[in-house]
Amino acid sequence: MIDEIRGLEELKCFAGARQAEAAVAFDLSQRWEQADAGVPAAGQGAGVAAQIALARRESPARGSRLLGLAKALTGMPHTFAAFRAGLLNEWRVTLIVKETICLAPGDRAGVDEELADTGALDGAGDKAIIAAVRAAAYRRDPASVAKRAARAVSERAVSLRPAPDTMTYLTALLPVAQGVAAYAALVRDADTARAAGDDRSRGQVMADTLVERLTGAPGGITGVQIQLVMTDRTLFRADAEPARLPGYGTIPAAWATELARTGGPAAAHPLAGPAGMEELDLWVRRLYTAPGSGELVAMDSTARLFPPGLKRFLQVRDDTCRTPYCDAPIRHHDHITAWHTGGPTNVNNGQGLCEACNHTKESPGWTAQTIQGQRHTVATTTPTGHTYHSTAPPLPGAPICQIPAHGNQSGHSQERRLALARATP
Repeated sequence: MIDEIRGLEELKCFAGARQAEAAVAFDLSQRWEQADAGVPAAGQGAGVAAQIALARRESPARGSRLLGLAKALTGMPHTFAAFRAGLLNEWRVTLIVKETICLAPGDRAGVDEELADTGALDGAGDKAIIAAVRAAAYRRDPASVAKRAARAVSERAVSLRPAPDTMTYLTALLPVAQGVAAYAALVRDADTARAAGDDRSRGQVMADTLVERLTGAPGGITGVQIQLVMTDRTLFRADAEPARLPGYGTIPAAWATELARTGGPAAAHPLAGPAGMEELDLWVRRLYTAPGSGELVAMDSTARLFPPGLKRFLQVRDDTCRTPYCDAPIRHHDHITAWHTGGPTNVNNGQGLCEACNHTKESPGWTAQTIQGQRHTVATTTPTGHTYHSTAPPLPGAPICQIPAHGNQSGHSQERRLALARATP
């Protein structure tokens, strides 16, 4: 069995290497076609990474990284050969490319050769690989490595992703000095609180203090709309139908009801009470759905831009970016059929997209149309003729139904069959 496991792992690596070769070849062919079509040099390659992402059932952001990895490997023959042979898996190859991407192609090839000659990566784990590659890169071009560190400051950001049991990871990417200072301040305040008799753990005090400082109130919900979506049965009759929290996903009915009535479980804000927390303002906005399907009832507008009410509608219906496999937050409210070609400004012709996917949709050769079904469905066709379907996620209380089988999959019929199999009881 061990030999089989090792053989399958090597097969995975070989397939990954072949995918990288195919991605580079596809990128080149698409650039040639776009050049022949008169696309300016600066615009050539648009939409290529998105097509690779769809073919690999990955998000567009992941597709872009995979294409970048494949291109970088063309200049690192030793690393690529180890990948093809199964000596390095895709993740460790990615680490090597990530640590050398700041170098000029010649220096990157030099690092590739140096690591192969010294055998520095033989049997090495992730941390050892990063250390060896980083040291080799610094020896080749210390100025480029320093510039990369300086440029990283511009990439500071905050992100949110779901965690198990109605928890979330709130992550901040910060310059090291600011990050260490922020953490030290939380530790200091936690130690002070515990020394004064607070029975919460250090981690709990740090988390509660962070929320209070960011939102300005114990418990963290003040002057901020969280747009919790649930059925009237869950809100008023203690039904068990789960709710949906935009930016997080599905949450248990009991937790959603408590959040709507009190601002969340008491353990989340132990200072709550007459002296510690103001009464939560609760506004209920009714959402009307169609019987049998749970589809939100449409409303129309003659405006070119989606008005605020229509934007909220799309935000609630779509939850995240509608591109298949992309779960990025909605940033743009898009006309599926472009407004300048006669597409109306209404819910049926609208969809929520992230900024990157909206720009990709406008690239030459991409088309999209609404498909009739029980729930709002969009069919997106890429320049190669492959079609991918995106169905709006079910709202709380919506009946479970099969994904509508519409449109030409152009080589992706297996994907449709798998989707139907998952949706069938």
